[in-house]
Amino acid sequence: MRNIPCKLLGGVWLLFQTIAIGSAAELQILPGHVPVVVPQLKLQPISRLPAVERLKFTIGLPLRNREALTNLLQQLYDPASTNFHRYLNPSQFTARFGPTDQDYQRVMDFATTNGLEITKVYGDRVLLDVAAPVATAESAFHVTLKTYQHPTEARQFFAPDVEPSAPPDVPILHVSGLSDFFSTPHPLGHAQRHHEPPMAGNLGNGGSGYNGEFMQADLRNAYLTGTGYQGLYGGGQSVGLVEFEGYFSKDIAAYEASNSMSSVPLVNVPLNGFSGPNSSDLNGVTECEADIELAIAIAPFLSRVVIFESATNGLYTPETLLSPMVASNNILQFACCWPMQFDMVAEQYLMQMASQGQSFLAASGDIGAYQYGTALDYGWPSGDPYVTSVGGTELTMAAGSYVSETVWNTYSNNPYGDSVLGSSGGGVSTVFPIPLWQMGANAVAAGGSAAMRNVPDVAIVADGVFICYDGYVGWYQGTSVSAPLWAGLTALLNEVCAAESKPPVGFLNPGIYAIGEGSNYAACFHDIANGNSASSRIPTEYFATPGYDLCTGWGTPKLDLLGFLAVYGGATNVVYVDFSYSGTTQNGFYQTPFKTLSQATTAVAPGGTVIFKTAGSSSQTMTISKPMVIDAIGGAATIGN
Repeated sequence: MRNIPCKLLGGVWLLFQTIAIGSAAELQILPGHVPVVVPQLKLQPISRLPAVERLKFTIGLPLRNREALTNLLQQLYDPASTNFHRYLNPSQFTARFGPTDQDYQRVMDFATTNGLEITKVYGDRVLLDVAAPVATAESAFHVTLKTYQHPTEARQFFAPDVEPSAPPDVPILHVSGLSDFFSTPHPLGHAQRHHEPPMAGNLGNGGSGYNGEFMQADLRNAYLTGTGYQGLYGGGQSVGLVEFEGYFSKDIAAYEASNSMSSVPLVNVPLNGFSGPNSSDLNGVTECEADIELAIAIAPFLSRVVIFESATNGLYTPETLLSPMVASNNILQFACCWPMQFDMVAEQYLMQMASQGQSFLAASGDIGAYQYGTALDYGWPSGDPYVTSVGGTELTMAAGSYVSETVWNTYSNNPYGDSVLGSSGGGVSTVFPIPLWQMGANAVAAGGSAAMRNVPDVAIVADGVFICYDGYVGWYQGTSVSAPLWAGLTALLNEVCAAESKPPVGFLNPGIYAIGEGSNYAACFHDIANGNSASSRIPTEYFATPGYDLCTGWGTPKLDLLGFLAVYGGATNVVYVDFSYSGTTQNGFYQTPFKTLSQATTAVAPGGTVIFKTAGSSSQTMTISKPMVIDAIGGAATIGN
C-alpha cells in the first residue's frame, strides 16, 4: 500500500492511498465518503441495502492545474497584481482548469465498463451522473453499503463500510450518493405569525411595523443612510438564491404590497427533479419566501431574483446545485441559508465562482458557538474559505434611524429551550486552514485561531424582521435573515461598479478584511462590541470584542462601505495606456486601455499603477497630485516635451 499526500483545493490536506488487492491492479482510495460519525461513535450496522435497489450517483472529477488556479485567485484579489479583478468566464475557466476530454472519457468508460448507466453529462466535464442497482455500485467502487441508525434524527441512513476505490488512471475526486447521512438540508430561520404570544427574542425594536418589526424601509434606513450612495436600488443586478423548497408567489406579492414596492421579476430554476413548493414543508417554504423578500428589501429594483430550487429526494448533491450557478456568471451575487454537507467537488465550484467575479454569501448558523466541519454539524458552506459568512445582530432603531446593535442571541431569554431559537453562529473550522486574507484580523484576541479559518466575516440584523409567508404576515429571525440582506447589499455594490465601468467586486472577503484592518474601518462598519453567542451548549464562547470577533465578524455595514469596496473592487489600482489605441471603449483595462495619461492618472487609485502597453510619445504635460507608479512594458514611452 502506498500513501500519496495531495493538497486539495482550498488548502485542505488529505491522504490519497493506492492499494493492491490480490492480483488485481492497484486501486486509488477515494477519501471522504464514510461519515465521520460511524467510526467516532462506533456505530454498528443494522443491515445491508437490498442488492436490487436502484441508486443515483454523481461522479465528480478533479480540476487540472490546481496550483495555478490557487495562484490566479490570489492575483485576482491582490490590488498590486496586473491580474486584479480580471475575471474568467465559464468557458475560459474550463479551458484552463477543467478536466480534459480524455479525462472525462476515461470516467465514462469506467462507468459503462462497471455497469453504471450514464444518465447525464455536463459541459464543463466536472460531473457525470450515473445510476445502478446497489450490487452493481458496490462492485464498481469495492464497498458494501450498510444501514445505520442516525445519531440525531429518527431515521436510518446508509453508508459504505470502507472508503470507495477506483483504478488509478480514472480521475475521480468524489462520488456523491454513496451515503444519505446528510440527506435533507434544513432551513435556519424561525417565523412567527402576528397576534400569537411572542416567543423569545427581540420582536422588533424601533421598527415601523407591527410591534416594532422592521419593514423594508427600516432596513434601508438602518444601513443605507448617508451621502453619496442613497440612490442605489439594485438596478441591472440579479440575486441568485440556493433553495431546497419553493415559494408561493402570492406571499411575495403580499410583501411587496405591504411595503409599497414594485414587483421584482422572479425566475425559477428547478434542479434534481424539483417539481414545486410542498405545502407540507412550511418551514422550507417560509425560508424560500423570506430569502426572496429580504434580498429585494435592500435592493428593490433588482432586474430579477433567480431561485435555484433543488429536490432532496435522493437526487440532491451540493455540486449539482452549484454547477448551474457558476454557468450563470451574469448573476454576480448568491445567498445560501441551508447548511449542507461538504464535498471536494462543491469546493471546486466555489473557487470557480471567485475566479468569475461572483460573490457567495452564507448564513453563519443559528446555534451560536461551534466548530465548523465537525461530525454532526452542517458547517458548510459557511465555513468555506471562498464564502462570505454572515452572522446576525439585534438592531435598535428610533425615529426611523439606526441607534445600536448587539449580537443576536435569544438563548438567554428563551422559555422554549435551545431547540427553538438560537444565536449568531461563529467559530473555528476544523477543516480549512486560515486564508491569507484573514491572517491580519487577529482572531486569536477574540478566542479564534491563528491557524484555521474563523467564522463569520460580517453581520447584519437577524431578528424582528417583517415577512409574508404561507398566507400569513409575521416576523422572522435567524442568520437566514442576514445572508439575503447582504446579497442585496452586494447587488448595490455591483451596481456602483457597473455605473463606474468597473468589474464586479467578486469574492468579498479580501476587500472586507483589507478595510477592516485599515484606517477606514470605522467609516465602513458598525463595530458590534456588545453581546455574545454563548448557549447552554457552549456557554463560554464567543463574546463580542472591538474589531473582528467570532460573533459578528467585522460588524454590520454602513453606507460608506459601498464606496470603499467599489474603489477596492474596481480595476482602478492598475490601469493601462496605449497611445495608438483606436477602439471606442476606453476604461483602462488591458484590452480597452486609455489613450492619454490624463485619463489614466484621473482613474487610478492613490498608490496604484499606470502601465504603458506600447512604445510611443505624447506632448501632454500635467500635474500629478497623488502617489502612483508609472511603468512602461512595451518600450520607451515619452511624455511631455
